[in-house]
Amino acid sequence: MSDPQLDCQFDPRAFVENLPAQPGVYRMLDGTGKVLYVGKARNLKKRVGSYFNRGSTAPKTRAMLARLAAIEVTVTRTENEALLLENNLIKTLRPRYNVLLRDDKSYPYIYCATDHDFPRLAFHRGARRGKGRYFGPYPSAGAVRETLDLLQKLFQVRQCEDGFFRNRSRPCLQYQIGRCSAPCVGLISPERYAEDVRHTLLFLEGRSSEVVDVLVARMEEAAARLDYERAARYRDQIQRLRQIQDRQYVSAEHGDLDIVACAFSGGQAAVEVFFIRGGHNLGNKTFFPSHTEGAEAGEILAAFLAQFYLQEQSEREIPAEILLSAAPEDQDWLEQALAQRRGRKVALRSRVRGDRARWLEMARNNACQNLQRRLADHSHLARRFEALQEALRLDQVPQRLECFDISHTGGRDTVAACVVFGPEGPLKSDYRRFNIRGITPGDDYAALHQALMRRYLRLQKGEGVLPDVLFIDGGKGQLRQAREVLEELQIGGVTLVGVAKRRDRKPGRERLILAEPAVTVTLAADSPALHLIQQIRDEAHRFAITGHRQRRTKTQQASILDLIPGIGPRRKKLLLQQFGGLQGVARAGVEDLSRLPGIDKALARRIYDTFHG
Repeated sequence: MSDPQLDCQFDPRAFVENLPAQPGVYRMLDGTGKVLYVGKARNLKKRVGSYFNRGSTAPKTRAMLARLAAIEVTVTRTENEALLLENNLIKTLRPRYNVLLRDDKSYPYIYCATDHDFPRLAFHRGARRGKGRYFGPYPSAGAVRETLDLLQKLFQVRQCEDGFFRNRSRPCLQYQIGRCSAPCVGLISPERYAEDVRHTLLFLEGRSSEVVDVLVARMEEAAARLDYERAARYRDQIQRLRQIQDRQYVSAEHGDLDIVACAFSGGQAAVEVFFIRGGHNLGNKTFFPSHTEGAEAGEILAAFLAQFYLQEQSEREIPAEILLSAAPEDQDWLEQALAQRRGRKVALRSRVRGDRARWLEMARNNACQNLQRRLADHSHLARRFEALQEALRLDQVPQRLECFDISHTGGRDTVAACVVFGPEGPLKSDYRRFNIRGITPGDDYAALHQALMRRYLRLQKGEGVLPDVLFIDGGKGQLRQAREVLEELQIGGVTLVGVAKRRDRKPGRERLILAEPAVTVTLAADSPALHLIQQIRDEAHRFAITGHRQRRTKTQQASILDLIPGIGPRRKKLLLQQFGGLQGVARAGVEDLSRLPGIDKALARRIYDTFHG
C-alpha cells in the first residue's frame, strides 16, 4: 500500500491512526516531495507513531520533523522484506537523514580455474560463475595483488591468460625471475604442477601448516641426496610461509568471520571491518558513513550491516559469524535477514571474551585511529611542503622526500635506514633498511656510502622512484658521500641537503647544508619547513634505531635455544626446521609452538618467555 500525503496541512496523528499494524517501509518527505528519511518497521502504526509521541527526541530527529510535510508507506508481507526494501530505497534515494554507506564496489577474490590441465590463479571481481575455486573476499585490489605476488614466489603457479599460455614457444620472463615453472613449454610435469596447485589451495584455505610439513620432508630428502641447492630453496620457502603465517594468523578455530567496530567523534563516524577467512586475516577496510550526527553506535552498526550485506544482486559473502563492537538495533531482525540471504544461520555477537574480545579491541583501535587521521587537518602538511620549496628555492613543490640515518653500538650491528615522505605524509611501504657489512666498525661515512649505493643502484634499474629532495642526517662529510654516490650513478635532478645539529643539539637550531649551491641555511625555529625536516629526520632516526636493535637482539640470540631447559639437539632441529630459522621461532606464539610434536604447553611457554622476557 502506498499512500502519499503531500497536503501542507498534513496532520501526523490523524495519519498514524489509519496506518496498519503490519510490517513495512515508511518514507518521510519535505514540502517539495524530496525524501528526508527511509525507515523500516515491524509494526508501521507503532513505529511511525513513536515520532509524534510526547517526550524528548534527538536533535537530528527534531530537525527532520521540522521539515516534514508528508509520509509515504509501503506495506510488505514479511519483516525481512521490509528490511531489504528499506536498503534498496536508501541506496536509490540517498536520503538526507539516513546513515549512508558509501561503498558500491564489489569485493575482489582470488580465482583458481581448476578445470584446466594447468590451472591458473587470477584476480576476480564480480559474479562467481566460473568453474573453479574462489578465495576471499579481500578488502582491496591491493590486498589481492599482494597475495598473488606472494603465491608466485612461494609456489610458481602460473597467472597468465589462457591465450598467452597457449601461444608460448619459450619460457617468459616470469620463469626467468623464478616466479613460474613454465608449464606452457613443458618444463614441469603435470603431476608436479598439480602438487604445486594443491599446496596453493591448501595455503589459501588456511592450511599452510600442512604445506610446511610437506616442504620440510622434501628439504630433508634433498639434503640426504646432497642436493643442497634444492634444500636451500625449500628452506627459504618454509621461512617465507612461516613469515606469512605470523602476519595473517588470527584464530586457532580456522573459522570464517567478519569483525566490525564503530568509532565516532566530532559528528563523524568510522566503521572498521576485518575479514577473517580460514582463520587468517585477509586485511581490513575502513568506511566513513555519512549523516551520522547524533547517532548512537548501535544505530550506525545496524545501518552499516544492512547496507553492507543486504544489497540486491550483491556478491558480497556473508560469514557465519560477525563480531560487533556494540549491539545493533533490531539485532534479531538483522540476524534473520542475513540468514535468509546467506541460506544458513548467521550470528551477530557483541559480548565476547578472550581472543575475540582482543580482536574486537584491535578493530576498535583501528577505527579510532583512522577516524582521528580523517579529522586531522591535512592542510598543514601541504603548507609545510610549500614552505620547504621556498626555503630550498626549488622550482616547484617537491612530491617525494627521502632521508637517511645510520645507527650502531660501538660500530657493531650497523644499520642504515631510509624513510620516504610525500604530500600525504609518511610512505611507509617505501621505507628501507640496510644491514651494513664489510666496513671498518664505526665508519659512518663508509656505512652511508654503502647504503646509498645499494638504494639508488636499485632505483636506477627502474625498481622505484627517485626523490626530489634527499636529506642526510649529518654534516659536510656525510653530504660528500651522497654527492659521490649520485655522481657515480649519474643521477641528476635530486636536491641534496645535510641536516646538521649544533653542539648543544637543541631542536630548532639545525643547520641545513645544501650541496648546490654550496651554502648553509638556518631556518627560524617556528618555520613550517624546518618542522617538516625535523619530522622526516626524527622518523629516519627512529626507523634506524629500531632496525639496529632488532639486528643486535638477533646476534645476542644466536645460541639462545641451547639455554632453554628441555630443548635438546632434536627439538632444536625441529624448531628451526618448522619455523625456518631462529627468527621464525622468536616470532612464534605459544599455540604455534605447542602444536609441534614433543613440545607441550609448558615448554612452549618457556620458549616464548625466553624470547619475549
